[in-house]
Amino acid sequence: MGTWRTFDVHDDEGERRARSVVDAALASGVRLMDSSPMYGAAEAVLGRALDGRRQEAIVATKVWTDDDDEAARQVDFARRTFGGVIDIYQVHNLVRWDRRLDELERLRDAGVVRVIGATHYLASAFDELARVMRSGRIDSIQVPYNPWERDVERQILPLAEELGLGVIVMRPFGQGSLLRTSPAPSALAPLATHGVSTWSQALLKWVLSDRRITAAIPATRIPAHMTTNAEAGDGTWLDPEERAMVSQLAGR
Repeated sequence: MGTWRTFDVHDDEGERRARSVVDAALASGVRLMDSSPMYGAAEAVLGRALDGRRQEAIVATKVWTDDDDEAARQVDFARRTFGGVIDIYQVHNLVRWDRRLDELERLRDAGVVRVIGATHYLASAFDELARVMRSGRIDSIQVPYNPWERDVERQILPLAEELGLGVIVMRPFGQGSLLRTSPAPSALAPLATHGVSTWSQALLKWVLSDRRITAAIPATRIPAHMTTNAEAGDGTWLDPEERAMVSQLAGR
């Protein structure tokens, strides 16, 4: 589950809605919840939504700054917000990744961080991301992947498989662009045997059927959508021909 935009709320109604999304996620078996200081209030809102049930979630967040003092403030805030331990701590967009990894490694050795990762959303940064992957200093990456954004297939996913790194997929819906027009239900009928009944499920199943992918983190403000998204993890995976069909339905 992602929190970009959807958890950057500043009123009681927004907080209640965010908690309802977390309720739906946990009830549906979703455990991975991703945030960042880049997302405004999202870290704090997620932390409050998990109050009393932090141990039910796998929390991934990020450090995002080239300033050492600000990095320390971000880490301190995340530790206080998420019960003292961060399950997956990522260097956001590779910002000063050498310095940030030094600190995250110290925190891992101290038991504050369980897994260290790195993220980037631009294909132009994937050569640098590959260099970080080969350094042996990270255990996971977070990258965009959907039928419209497949740059990771050229270098990043093969390398992640070679190195045994976890892969978290951001933007499985292309920041919502892929959901603006949905295929007719009849077009999705061949996927029904995999438990697919909606276009969002087809897109998530497309991502998760690539065995190199560990998890996808779609974001939503609507609890019912959270439940529907979670169902994409059930059932069987798509074969290459079915994935090609989803790509074709997406216009790729």
